[in-house]
Parts: sequence; structure tokens; C-alpha cells
Amino acid sequence: MEHKLIELYLLIRRLYDNEPVLKRQRLSNFRPLFTNEELVTMYIFGHLQGHTTHRRIYDYVVDHWRGWFPALSSYQAFNRRVNELAPAFELLIEQQLTIAGRHIEVTTDRLIDSLPIMLAVGTRVNQARVAGELPDTGFCATKQTYYRGVKLHLIAARRLWRLPLPARFSLSRASQHDLAGSSANLTRDLVITHCSLIVLMRTLIQRRLSPRGTHLMTPYKRRRNEPETCVPTLFNRFVSSIRQPLESLFSWLIQRTNLQNASKVRSTNGLLTHGDGRIAVACLLLTSYS
Repeated sequence: MEHKLIELYLLIRRLYDNEPVLKRQRLSNFRPLFTNEELVTMYIFGHLQGHTTHRRIYDYVVDHWRGWFPALSSYQAFNRRVNELAPAFELLIEQQLTIAGRHIEVTTDRLIDSLPIMLAVGTRVNQARVAGELPDTGFCATKQTYYRGVKLHLIAARRLWRLPLPARFSLSRASQHDLAGSSANLTRDLVITHCSLIVLMRTLIQRRLSPRGTHLMTPYKRRRNEPETCVPTLFNRFVSSIRQPLESLFSWLIQRTNLQNASKVRSTNGLLTHGDGRIAVACLLLTSYS
């Protein structure tokens, strides 16, 4: 376990050494004894041990690894500083995906889907006003519930017999259409998505993608009063079978990092850290720590 902690710290230290912009995050002359490198290491290490909240991560390190972090600050300072580290997590994700692109074999297929990140559900949807202006109200078809929060739009590279590898991601309002949130990041590959698109929108998107060698595939949605015999069942099954691993990836993300539950987030920075931090943990698990 100690070797994993040391390996993780050295990885974070190299990231900060190679990205000077991270050293200019602090605008004051004050340099805390507990460095940002240690802070990121502590946050990710806690997640790798199965602790998915700031409080549980802090208590776990205090109880079991206090000697490895002698300058550890109070919980309040730890919590405040973690919420400022989204840029570091973004660069860590980019670094891990770049390394994975060289060593992990993937197919040319790209899978698109979205995962709701929920700040509030049920009766609290209309009262929630935290995390700035980005969150709004959307509907989660999987859970058949309205929620207040954001959507994580993910484009992942399909791998044979393995979980897909995240390629690009972005956050958008909960009410934004899945394809609209992902269209700016579409890559020059086969794209398979679950979106139930109207024909016009699908046609317009395909016209934009065709010159780039990309073909968009979506399940056929039966129109009103259309006979079931007109539905290409085999094609829909093919699309569903190809994109099923992405559902498994989302399920794994929720189970491993508790990404979907953001009920304790209270600020925009905290929301960005919630998303970026957990995706960084997932990338480490799928690459270096798999």
C-alpha cells in the first residue's frame, strides 16, 4: 500500500513539474506547508481506497496515514482547497489519456452517452439553488425522476471485452440534449449513441460529420401509429449491443466513485472538482491502476 501511495505522489509531482500553470494557481505570496501536490495525492488516494466524500477521505488519512502527511491542515482548509483544484484534475485526466492512447489498444468506434450528476432530486428540485448558474432541472429517463444538476457528456473509445476508455467529456446543463452537448467533441470515428433523435436533427448532424469520415448510428425510434413490423429490430439490437459496454462504464463509475451523487456540493468550483476529480480517479483505475 505504501508503494502505491509513493507511486501516486510521484505521478502528481511530475504533473506539477511539467505543467507550470499549476504552480501559478495561488495568486498570493503565501505558500502553505501542505502542498497542492500532497492535497491531490491525498484526495485521489482516498478515492482509490473506496472513500468518496471529503470528510471520509480526511478522516481515513488522519486515522491511518497521518505520518505521511505531517503538515496536514484542518478539515475546513482541506475542503476549501480541494474545491480549487479542478484544473489539476483536468490536466491529470489529459495526461493519463495521452499515455493510455500509446499503450492501450482500442477500436475505431466511439460511444456517446450522458450521465446525470444530481445535486437534488424529488421534492427538493425546485428549492435547490446551489453551485451557481450551471445546474438546472432535467429528467433522468433511467430513474424516471426529475433532478437538479448537470449532465456529464462522455465520448469513450470502445475496447474489446473491456470497459470503454474515456476519450473526451464535458459538462452541460441538465436540460441540454445529449447530442447537442457532445457534438462539439465528436471525433473522426464511428459514433454510436443512444439518443432518440428526431429525423431532422439526426440528418443535420450527419451532414456535419460526413466530411470528417464519421458515421452517426442511433437506434430507430418508431413513429406514432407506425406498425411494429416497420421497425428494424435487428439493427436496433446491433446498436444496443455495441453501446452496452458504455452503460457498464457508467455503472462502474457510479459504484466506484459515486459520481452521480453531488448532494453535498455547494459551489461551482466544488461541482467542477466533483466531476473532474472522480473522472481522474476513474482514468487512473482504467490505465495505471487497472
